[in-house]
Amino acid sequence: MNEHFDYLVVGTGLFGSVFSYEALRRGKKCLAIDKRDHIAGNIYTREVRGIHVHEYGAHIFHTSNREIWDYMNRFAEFNHFINSPMAIYKGEIYNLPFNMNTFSRLWGIKTPEEAKKKIQEQIERLSIGEAQNLEEQALSLAGPDVYEKLIKGYTEKQWGRDCRELPAFIIKRVPLRFTYDNNYFSDPYQGIPVGGYTAIVEKMLEGTEVKLNTDFREFERRQKAAAERGEDFISYDKVIYTGMIDAYFDYRLGNLEYRSLQFQVEDMPECDNYQGNAVINYTEREIPYTRIIEHKHFEFGKGEGTIITREYPRSWKKGDEPYYPVNDQKNNKLFADYMELASEEKNVLFGGRLGQYRYYDMDKVVEAALQLVEKEL
Repeated sequence: MNEHFDYLVVGTGLFGSVFSYEALRRGKKCLAIDKRDHIAGNIYTREVRGIHVHEYGAHIFHTSNREIWDYMNRFAEFNHFINSPMAIYKGEIYNLPFNMNTFSRLWGIKTPEEAKKKIQEQIERLSIGEAQNLEEQALSLAGPDVYEKLIKGYTEKQWGRDCRELPAFIIKRVPLRFTYDNNYFSDPYQGIPVGGYTAIVEKMLEGTEVKLNTDFREFERRQKAAAERGEDFISYDKVIYTGMIDAYFDYRLGNLEYRSLQFQVEDMPECDNYQGNAVINYTEREIPYTRIIEHKHFEFGKGEGTIITREYPRSWKKGDEPYYPVNDQKNNKLFADYMELASEEKNVLFGGRLGQYRYYDMDKVVEAALQLVEKEL
C-alpha cells in the first residue's frame, strides 16, 4: 500500500513550515519530517512556569517588510518588545548598539560632535592604511576604545581565533549611532510572538502530517526497502530540503565550515529577576560565554521565577549542530560547487539557512520560502 505525497519537506523550521502551509492552501499534500524530537527548528520555544524559553538562543522577529510582518501576524499576536542589549566589560556596563549612551559612558561626553571628534582622533593616531585583518578593520572604523572593550573579546570568542587571524571582510562596518537610542534594530516592525514561536509553527503545520525523530537518509532507505519487499511505503514527487546542503551530497566535495554553540540553561525558581535585561553580552575574552539571555524579559517579566541561558561559541565538527556558516572565500567557493550539484537534482529544492548556506534573519527566511512557493506552485 503506497501513501503518496506531493512534497516531502525535510525540516520543520520556519522555511519548511511556511512552504508546507502555503502548499496545503494550494491543494498540495505534504509530509514534513524532522530529525529532532520537536517542530520549529532553532526557533523552538518551550514554556516553563509561564516563561517561553528560547531553546536555541534569542530570536527577536524584526523586519522592514510590511507584507512579511502582516503575514507573520496571521499566526500570532506580537508584543512590542524592542531589542536593547547591554554589554559588560570588566564590570563596566555599556549600551548596545554603539550609541551616545555608550560613548558617554566611555568618555564622559554629551554631544554627537564630541563623540565623532573623539573617535576620529583615535582613528587618525593609528595611521592604518588598507586593513589586513579584522583587528585593523575594526580599529580603522571605531578606534581602540570601542574595539578593545566591546568588539575584540566578543569577536574572538565567537570565531575561536585571534582578531589578527580573522579576515577584514567579516566586519564591513561598525554601526556607530550618534543618538541616545538603544534600539538595536532599525526595522520599524519588531516583537516577540505572544505564546512563543512553537505555537506559530504549530499553526503553520496544521493539516500537514509530521514525523519527528526522523532522519532524511534513513527515512529514504526505509521507504525504498519497504517498497522492494512489497510492504507499505511512502512516496513523494519532490523534496524540499532545508538541511545542510553538503550533508545531502554525503560531503562528496568536502564539508562546509560552521560555528556551533553550546547552551547552558539555569532554572532559578526562587529568583524573580536575574539581570534586568533580556540579553547581556560579555565582551572580555576571559569569560568563556558570549552572552546571558534571561527569557522572561522578552515578555516583560511575565512568569514565575526566572530562567537564564549562557551561550558558549564552539568550533563545529560533523555531528554538531551548525549555527553560523563561515562565509569566507573558500567556503563560498565550495558552496557554489555544491549548488552546481544541486542544479542537477531535478526533484529536490534546497532552502533555508543550511540549504542555502547563509545567515538568515527570520523575516528573510519567510520571504525566501514565499518566493519558492510562488516559483514552484
